[in-house]
Amino acid sequence: MAEIIGPRLYSCCNCKNEVALHDDIISKAFQGRHGRAFLFSHAMNIVVGPKEDRQLMTGLHTVADVHCCDCREVVGWKYERAYEETQKYKEGKFVLEKSKIVKDNW
Repeated sequence: MAEIIGPRLYSCCNCKNEVALHDDIISKAFQGRHGRAFLFSHAMNIVVGPKEDRQLMTGLHTVADVHCCDCREVVGWKYERAYEETQKYKEGKFVLEKSKIVKDNW
């Protein structure tokens, strides 16, 4: 009998709280503060911090750090606003740093 396998997830590296679904990855070609990062369309079980303008590799953006809702580890950020037209697709999306998340249920 075949096993029932649930969705592949990413969890907080610190407390294993589920923060994102593998199916919500838009791109794996992002750079975070601590190395490689993934762009997700959605994130869950996170707290969005205050908005601030940051000069990133692709220009000026308004972003907000995102924290695990259980342990408060910063796992990435949310793009609130992109000032350059070519970057508008990032608005409302989440960058989660590979070093801050672990694969779960794979």
